[in-house]
Amino acid sequence: MTRRALGVLLVVVVVAAAAGGWLLAHRLAADAGGGQALITSRFSLVDDSGQAVTEKDYAGRWQLVFFGFTYCPDVCPTTLATVSAVMEELGEDADQVVPLFVTVDPERDTPAALAEYLANFDPRIVGLTGTPEQIKAAAKAFRVYYAKVEQDDLPGGYTMDHSAFLYLMDPEGAYATHFSHQTDVAEMAGAIRDFVHGERTS
Repeated sequence: MTRRALGVLLVVVVVAAAAGGWLLAHRLAADAGGGQALITSRFSLVDDSGQAVTEKDYAGRWQLVFFGFTYCPDVCPTTLATVSAVMEELGEDADQVVPLFVTVDPERDTPAALAEYLANFDPRIVGLTGTPEQIKAAAKAFRVYYAKVEQDDLPGGYTMDHSAFLYLMDPEGAYATHFSHQTDVAEMAGAIRDFVHGERTS
């Protein structure tokens, strides 16, 4: 396959994944409205300090969860910058929220690599990694799509395709709502604040 053909194929894959992710997220949101959300916060991973953690370590706080990877060229750093701004916007309410950045590239994203990468963003963002099997299980719990895409001209010879939604989970780990990675800072912070203060339930 020529480089041009490979590039076209990659674009098709990304567009299809984005469309599929959009439809999936909205279907899950509809299920949540009926009290039967399929997304749950359930994982057994390692944080960016090297400590083994599960969803129980964050019980009692709202979780703002985003799946990505440190070699992501644009969507991930932009989203993490947005999350950083949201945490600042929330003020004291940010104490009730823990942002979790879960890698879909455990081959490269070790705890040390995550810690170094996340040093560029709000210090309250926690990086999570694990074995490929652990990442697969976490992604399944959140209904997150990801796939390895071979591309010779990139570091390591590949990139990661993945859905790019942020999931807000309640203090018991149940799905509350989701945001697009393009959601405005004020809009996201306002919605989270409403949930934290019980002014919004879905």
